[in-house]
Amino acid sequence: MRRLTNTVKTTALLATLTAMVLLAGHWLAGTTGLIIAAVLSLAMNAGAYFWSDTIALRAMRARPLAHSEAPWLYDMVAELAAAARQPMPRLYVSPIRQPNAFATGRSPHRAAVCVTEGILELLSPRELRAVLGHELAHVYNRDILTSSVAAALAGMITMLADLAWFLPLAGTDEEEEDHGPGLLGGLLMLLLAPIAATLIQLAVSRSREYAADTDGATLSGDPHALASALRKIDSGTRLLPLPADRHQASTAHLMIANPLHGGALAALFSTHPPISQRIARLQQIAHRSARELVHR
Repeated sequence: MRRLTNTVKTTALLATLTAMVLLAGHWLAGTTGLIIAAVLSLAMNAGAYFWSDTIALRAMRARPLAHSEAPWLYDMVAELAAAARQPMPRLYVSPIRQPNAFATGRSPHRAAVCVTEGILELLSPRELRAVLGHELAHVYNRDILTSSVAAALAGMITMLADLAWFLPLAGTDEEEEDHGPGLLGGLLMLLLAPIAATLIQLAVSRSREYAADTDGATLSGDPHALASALRKIDSGTRLLPLPADRHQASTAHLMIANPLHGGALAALFSTHPPISQRIARLQQIAHRSARELVHR
């Protein structure tokens, strides 16, 4: 779909995040800090690559969905996967009452799609099919792996900034002044590094939500249904926001709609673009498709 463009953007963004990790480590503890940061970033990236799907599914208390429980849902996903000429993903259901859905897994062959009990009750089959198309688009564009690695790197930068609280921010002699962060530099690291890392992670996540809306609407052939589903999901997540639990919050960037809600500041750092903008884009896609059909 748009894998080449995503690969170029992802490489640049993840390279920036990695550079920030290494820079933070070197700034805080010189060569030793650089080595520690490099080792930790490699370890966290490896964990995100191999186990991000397991971590996300456990955080949402998801269980495998048997074919006998919802054969219509299996048929729906199988039809979409066949249309994209991709393998059938594993299906899971979460007992969460909030209406939401997410996909996880490092490749189409390792993909899993999870729906909450709330979304199964709220959406019509047509709307649910459009949501599944959106989630499968994330899988086919390799968005899940990218988001997981970006989240791991951003968390790494935040952790390094936290460690600065326990390091001397001003050297007590000439050697410490040469090798440790100064008072102003340390304070800037504490304040700005986590913010910068978060903003870069959001750039990864938000741009991919727009792309998955477009590609998901194309795959399902029903942008109106996806727009309608987003309206319902947005209302549902506002009525039943997930608790700010660190385990469930770690999956927020994977969801089709932001499961956590707060004030204006929380909205600024949301991993998702505003629902109103996503719906407007989908309506534009529907209008273009209608015009193309008329002119054929």
